[in-house]
Amino acid sequence: MENRVESDEEEDKILALYHEILKQWNKRNAVCMANLFEDNGDLIGFDGSQFNGKEEIEKHLSYVFANHSTPKYVGKIRSIRFLNQKVGVLIGVGGLVEPDTHDIRQELNAIQTLVASKQGKGEWKIAIYQNTPAAFHGRPELGERLTEELRQVLYQHGPAS
Repeated sequence: MENRVESDEEEDKILALYHEILKQWNKRNAVCMANLFEDNGDLIGFDGSQFNGKEEIEKHLSYVFANHSTPKYVGKIRSIRFLNQKVGVLIGVGGLVEPDTHDIRQELNAIQTLVASKQGKGEWKIAIYQNTPAAFHGRPELGERLTEELRQVLYQHGPAS
């Protein structure tokens, strides 16, 4: 029998955390999104910008939502693994859907890494969330394959809500 440090319940909590960050982005809710992070959590954006701590994350997201018409996320989990009983790593893929096209914009696809830590009262918070462009330099077929995969999620479930 496999010796697992995590339970299905703990895995579900990390899955819920991932779905919630996409949902709050789609709702354009900077406060709720920032509250998903540890007090000193890190957000690394699509362009490489880094923001540390809930206050800085909220300030950045508030600016983004106030000054840009943001597309909505569609996400899919690739894997979850636990480094120990209090640290989990989720790898996902995300695509963005523009409201005027209702389709995935391939050039905005991303590989998403969420590192979560279990807090004192058993609540999971985001320690690091990184959104890396899925550029696949020199391998356009991989970008097309990912876009098709994300389209299937979009057609079956719509943007994260």
